Amino acid sequence: MNQVLVILAISALAWGAYRLLRHRQRKQAAATPLTDAQRRILHDNIPLYRRLPETMKAQLEGHIQTFLFDKRFFGLQGVEIDDEIRLTVAGTACILLLGRDDLEFAGFTTILIYPSTFVSEQRQHDGLVEHVGRPARLGESWKRGPMVLAWDSARHGAGDIKDGHNVILHEFAHKLDEADGAMDGAPVLEQRSQYVSWARTMQPAFDELQRNAAHHVKTVMDHYGATNPAEFFAVLTETFYEKPRQLDKHHPELYAEMRRCFGVDPIEWHDPARHD
Repeated sequence: MNQVLVILAISALAWGAYRLLRHRQRKQAAATPLTDAQRRILHDNIPLYRRLPETMKAQLEGHIQTFLFDKRFFGLQGVEIDDEIRLTVAGTACILLLGRDDLEFAGFTTILIYPSTFVSEQRQHDGLVEHVGRPARLGESWKRGPMVLAWDSARHGAGDIKDGHNVILHEFAHKLDEADGAMDGAPVLEQRSQYVSWARTMQPAFDELQRNAAHHVKTVMDHYGATNPAEFFAVLTETFYEKPRQLDKHHPELYAEMRRCFGVDPIEWHDPARHD
């Protein structure tokens, strides 16, 4: 019994030492400035980065360095992972973390990059009958598993901030959504009291989008958001950051909830006076 206790104690100490070392390494990574070449990639590939106030750019750099320390990129079908891929994905994703210190992309470490649209097998059951589909994908977020992205779509989505489509923001919104254990369209909010307001705002908006999608009515949000509450939140996130003025004009209550959720106001970033 004593030997067992000693082994357990040593294991606990080793795990504690590892976590402490990891914490120190993450802090060191976050404090390491990006190089001029790396900033140029952000500047060229992510217009949202160019529009951020300088203080937020510095904050974003810290998130990026932590992200790159934590995550591992793997290229598929001939993709060679380079700084452009790593920084475009990390820089775009970490914009979601700017307004709140408690948000992070936890629960996974692997990011798989395809060169373009990839095929993902889906299985559904109807009684005893199994249906197997192979839909084309631009991105995919596996619950507690890897992130999968098509590089051409990821790069284009990050570079065009007016179309409301950004596969990186979309898929990483899913990761924030699942942080509480369920991918249900309700991310972790700062205060418990926010959940009541969130539900009262999101459910009617989701129902309205479903009706508009069914009748092919043009909306600010892409109709893919009508698929389910999880996709509604992911599409809403894309719209919030890329079409903030339109979202605020047509759905001010949605915009207000997203401002509270992420702690930022992207309308300020889209002010022409901030453009370089």
